[in-house]
Formats: sequence, C-alpha cells, structure tokens
Amino acid sequence: MDDHADQPVQLSPSPPKAQDESTRRGGRFVRELVETALIAALIYVAIRSLILPYEVQGASMNPNLHNSDRLLVSRQSYLHVDVNGVFGFLPWVDGSGSHDVYPFGQPERGDVIVFEPPVTPASNQPYVKRIIGLPGERISFDNGYVYVDGVKLDETYIDGAITVCDDQAACDLAEVPVPDGMVFVLGDNRLRSEDSRTFGFVDVDSIIGQAIFTNWPIDDFGPVSGGDYNR
Repeated sequence: MDDHADQPVQLSPSPPKAQDESTRRGGRFVRELVETALIAALIYVAIRSLILPYEVQGASMNPNLHNSDRLLVSRQSYLHVDVNGVFGFLPWVDGSGSHDVYPFGQPERGDVIVFEPPVTPASNQPYVKRIIGLPGERISFDNGYVYVDGVKLDETYIDGAITVCDDQAACDLAEVPVPDGMVFVLGDNRLRSEDSRTFGFVDVDSIIGQAIFTNWPIDDFGPVSGGDYNR
C-alpha cells in the first residue's frame, strides 16, 4: 500500500526575488504608459495652439475652396502684441494709443482667413473669406470689378467681372478707408457670399488664423493660394 497516496502535494512558493521583479516590471509599465499619455497630450495641445483644423461650410469660396474641404489654419500668422500696452509704464515709451508689433507678419491682401464674423445674431460657425482691403485703403466697385484706391484689382482667382453689390448704401465704401486694425474681406464666389459687402470691416483681433493648407479631399490636397496681384 502506498503510504503517500493521500498526502497533499506541496507547492514551492515563488522565490521572493521573482515576485519583486514582477512587481517592478508592472510598475515600470504603468509609469511608461502614463508618461506616454502625458507626452501625447502635450504634443496635441502644442499642435492645436499652432494649427487648427477647419471644415469649409457652403459655397462662398468656390471655385478655390469647396463645401466640406478640410483646411489647416495657422493660428500664429497674425499674432501681435501692443507694445504700448506692455511697456507703457516706462517713462521713455509713449503709452498713448496702441502700437501693435506682428512678429510673424501682418495680414496681406489675398490671404484666406478664418474668423469670427461681426454678424447679429452671432454665428456659431466661423467664416472663411479672402482679405481684399487693408488699413487705410478705400474699396469700391464698378462694372463687376473691385477697385482699391481707385485702381482695378487684378483677381486671377475668380471668373471675371462678378463682383456686384445689391445694397448700394451698404457697399458705397469709396470714401470710407479701412480703419486701423481692420480688414475688408470677400468670398471668391461673389454671387453667393456674405462678406464685408454686408457686415462691414473685420477686426484683426477676430481672426482665428490664416488658412494655409487643404488636406482633404485628396484631389484638393495642397497649399491654399493667395492672390497674385499686378497693381
């Protein structure tokens, strides 16, 4: 008869060193996972502070941008600082008025911008339009063309004499120069665009950023072109 048949099997416990190593590996994995998540979050926040995705809504920028086109918008293009506001406390700085400094360049004619429109009631969707008039310039219209300071603007990105203004009182801006800190904008689809012809000048501070690249659809993949003006 086997005297050991009913005796329980004795299992040797894991060596303490093996348990400690397993615990350390688990701790390293969790720490690395948290660090990776934090780095990814920081990269995402940094990218979003520089580049913002935007989807075109409507046909106001045809034929150059189309409904549902997806754009990359540079949020830093028109970053500016009021030097008088920052350093106005210094005795040798004239703190009266404002003096804006643009480290990355000021808005230029032809730039396509995304901005909060000055409409009532407020729009829940930013607009995308093209800058046409800059501070100090006088914008007028005649026979379907745009004039800047009395000189016809050569707009190669639209199809001829299509710029009209149904509300003559609202569009009679020939004697009203674009104020400082403002721009005059138009959609490329002049017959189907709500722009400065209806809501007036756009404050530079309301500009979200400059549209610099179309990343969808693939057929439209590439940089957003500005105007090439021969003035």
